[in-house]
Amino acid sequence: MTIELEQHINPKLISILEKISDPEIPVLSIMDMGVVRYAQIVDDVAQIKITPTYSGCPAMDVIGDDIIAAFKDKDIKAEVDLILSPAWTTDWITPRGRKALEEYGIAAPLDEEADKEALLGNKKIVKCPQCGSIHTKMVSQFGSTACKALFQCEDCLEPFDYFKCLK
Repeated sequence: MTIELEQHINPKLISILEKISDPEIPVLSIMDMGVVRYAQIVDDVAQIKITPTYSGCPAMDVIGDDIIAAFKDKDIKAEVDLILSPAWTTDWITPRGRKALEEYGIAAPLDEEADKEALLGNKKIVKCPQCGSIHTKMVSQFGSTACKALFQCEDCLEPFDYFKCLK
């Protein structure tokens, strides 16, 4: 988490928010993904603001419903607002989230410059989450979701998703 993010999240709400999984990548919490931008109690209501990973992300409705349900389980009323600015970036994925991605079989995003090199096929730098090899190739610009590309390892031959760098 960045310092800026911590200033806008009530520490008492973090334990609830960390238990809410990203519906598309269930090993990540919405906190690991960095989509929670604001969480405060205002007049006994948890006010939560979330940012989609990309415009039109279908998971945001599910995440909003999951937040409301999680707080209801704790007898806390919650309201969820979607905010679009600033736009979400893969920089907001926590180190714990990046590690969980790799363990789940999804290559974590590279930095912006390296991402371009990998997606254009100029460099073999996307690490296979199965065997750790960088002898990988892009099979498709799009993987299981629009924010991922499909890669294949040339050593272990396993296909895997690479989470694209989004800025």
